Amino acid sequence: MKIFKNLTVVLVFLFVSQGLSAQDTKIGILNALQALFNSDAAQVVQEELEQEFAQDEQRANELTEELQTLQEEYQQNEAVMSEDEVRRMNSNAQDLQVQLQLIQERVQTALQEKNQEFLQSMQEELAQAVTDVVAEGGFDLILNVDAAPYFAPVLDITARVTAKLNQNSQNATSSGDQ
Repeated sequence: MKIFKNLTVVLVFLFVSQGLSAQDTKIGILNALQALFNSDAAQVVQEELEQEFAQDEQRANELTEELQTLQEEYQQNEAVMSEDEVRRMNSNAQDLQVQLQLIQERVQTALQEKNQEFLQSMQEELAQAVTDVVAEGGFDLILNVDAAPYFAPVLDITARVTAKLNQNSQNATSSGDQ
């Protein structure tokens, strides 16, 4: 987040220092995180994550099914179960819940780390895409979406920045293949 705020501040100072008059100022609103996470690069990372955690997802589904089966069995047989059977069933349910929670925590931590790595790896690309959109669109001021409590949708340049990220990525891939 700090990176995006710094980018916005730099752009603001750049344009203000050029002495632009407020009457002719062309403003854009940017949701940088949305632009990044809607990009083709983010989709590739998402697909990699889905493959990486497919086994964890499968195991979590199995554990959830086991828990549901155990709960149904308990509800059906509760009246005729001994205290030992109830304790054993509760213990099994707790074990399954702990396993499920561990998987969820591991996946959540890994996702957070991957998202942070992605954000850091895309800083320069995002800055270049914003610079390109500013130059092409003749913008004088770009504000972070969080800094604008209201704005007309026409001011939102997020999709343009995403498109520029995708275009720059394709151009880099094409020039790297040659």
